[in-house]
Amino acid sequence: MKKARFTTFAWICLTILLGLVSRKISYLPLWIGDMLWGIMIFFIIKFIYINKPNRIVAARSLVLCFIVEFSQNYQAEWITTIRKTLPGRLVLGQGFLWSDLLAYTVGILLVWAILNHYKK
Repeated sequence: MKKARFTTFAWICLTILLGLVSRKISYLPLWIGDMLWGIMIFFIIKFIYINKPNRIVAARSLVLCFIVEFSQNYQAEWITTIRKTLPGRLVLGQGFLWSDLLAYTVGILLVWAILNHYKK
């Protein structure tokens, strides 16, 4: 179990790094970073629920991503202030986009499919 958690933590770190780098490369479309954000959420949920099946992890990840994205429609002053900070922007985002939901879904399904392929 320790090895699985360590490996999952390494995937979280790598995904964060790739996501941050993707925002610095101007020719990469923005949806790549959004897709990586969904993948990162998958690995974070997997880290927390290390023994849960990947389909459960994928479903929970998708729900969390959708909650965060839809929460961007909430524009109270206190949360808008948080979103103006770098950590707030990275975690909570800035504005609702339907395309982000698609990017999260593609990213989560991609990592789920890859893990299921190598699980067999």
